[in-house]
Amino acid sequence: MLYQFWIHTQTVQKLPKWVEYIFNTPSHHRVHHGSDILYLDKNHAGTLIIWDRMFGTFQKEVFTPTFGLPKNVNTFNPIRIAFFEWIKIVGDLRKSRRIQHILGYLFGPPGWSHDGSRQTTSELRKRQASAEKKL
Repeated sequence: MLYQFWIHTQTVQKLPKWVEYIFNTPSHHRVHHGSDILYLDKNHAGTLIIWDRMFGTFQKEVFTPTFGLPKNVNTFNPIRIAFFEWIKIVGDLRKSRRIQHILGYLFGPPGWSHDGSRQTTSELRKRQASAEKKL
C-alpha cells in the first residue's frame, strides 16, 4: 500500500523506460483511473505493471485521462462510494430468475446485463469504432 500511495500524483509524468516497463508508475495509474473508453478496464497492477502486459490489460497513457467512472456515483459519502457497486450487483442478483443470469452478473465483464440494457467495455469500444467509421 505504501508503494501505491506515491503513484497517485500528477506531478511525475514519465520515469526511465525500464521502470515504466516493469513497475506501475503514475502514468500507468492515471490510465487506471480514467473513464475514457480507451482506458476502461486497463492497468490493474498494484506494483508490477508486467502482469497487465502479460494478461493484455496494459494501456499506455496516450492523453490525459478524464478521471472518474463511466457513470459517476454523485456522492461524497465514503461508505456509499465503497459499497456502490456491491449494492448494484446485489440488486441485479435479486432480479435474476435464471442461473445463467446470476453467473453472468457474478463472473461476466463489467457492464454485462442479461437483457442488454447496459454495455460492456468491448461493446462500448465497438460502438465508438463504428461511429468513427461513419465520420
